[in-house]
Amino acid sequence: MDVAETITQCRVMPDAAYEPLWDSIVVPPTVKDRLLRSALLALSLRPNLPFEVTALHGLAVLFGPPGTGKTTLARGLAAQLAPLTSAKKTRFIEVNPHGLMSAEHGQSQRKVAELLGEHIPRLADDGIPTVVLLDEVESMAVARSEASLAANPADVHRATDAVLTALDANAVRTPQLFIVATSNFTRALDAAFLSRADVAIEVPAPDKDGALAILQRTLTGMGQAYPPLADLAYDAGLKRVATKLAGIDGRRIRKAVTEAMLSRIETVLDPGTLTVKDLLAGATTATESSDFKEGDGHAAA
Repeated sequence: MDVAETITQCRVMPDAAYEPLWDSIVVPPTVKDRLLRSALLALSLRPNLPFEVTALHGLAVLFGPPGTGKTTLARGLAAQLAPLTSAKKTRFIEVNPHGLMSAEHGQSQRKVAELLGEHIPRLADDGIPTVVLLDEVESMAVARSEASLAANPADVHRATDAVLTALDANAVRTPQLFIVATSNFTRALDAAFLSRADVAIEVPAPDKDGALAILQRTLTGMGQAYPPLADLAYDAGLKRVATKLAGIDGRRIRKAVTEAMLSRIETVLDPGTLTVKDLLAGATTATESSDFKEGDGHAAA
């Protein structure tokens, strides 16, 4: 795969498709505030001060369990930044890191170096503030101390080295870049990569208030097609459902609503007949599914 093919999105904001993303994710306000402020500060300071003064690499790491909204927040960041910049616009670039990894000797290193050190800086050479998303970055910044001997540890080291070299080079010569890396498994990330992050922000699983907000948004959205669900979104009994769902990821909470619809043939045929009792049953199924994933060894580190 050519490195250009690993870029799945390259858009200039404002873009109507990206405007709703930021608000669609329910997280503690401090998560969004810290991410937005760190990006804005880096994009403000780095063009005016040398790296030796700021020590800023233009890198934020979002970490936490799968399904908590890390990727969506990163996608929405550029849209949030656009009105705050002098040009009133930003660029968003999304990378598929898995496309950079190759079984051929030395190819991963070459592709990483070409993409991060050459191709992306060229895309941003017009000076527009540019947010780059590296999703599931553990695939390209593997902890070298943990590299499995069953693989080719030399290639793992070289690919990680290429990431670090590109970050260092871009910190100096491409101050308009701000990289957001997401990870479900921070223990798999190389320590030197983490040390280059300007901020590392945990995106936690929702508490009961967060779960309630997600349930209400889901039911309200479904209410556009099934109006009784919009009323159900504000039923007092929904708080009991949210309490059961607290601590599991937002994606699973949304799916708890459709799990609830599966509990009766009536709700399958007419989702508008869904009740709090059905939702409590769906919450039980959703939490059991979450427990299974954790017990099976697939939960985030």
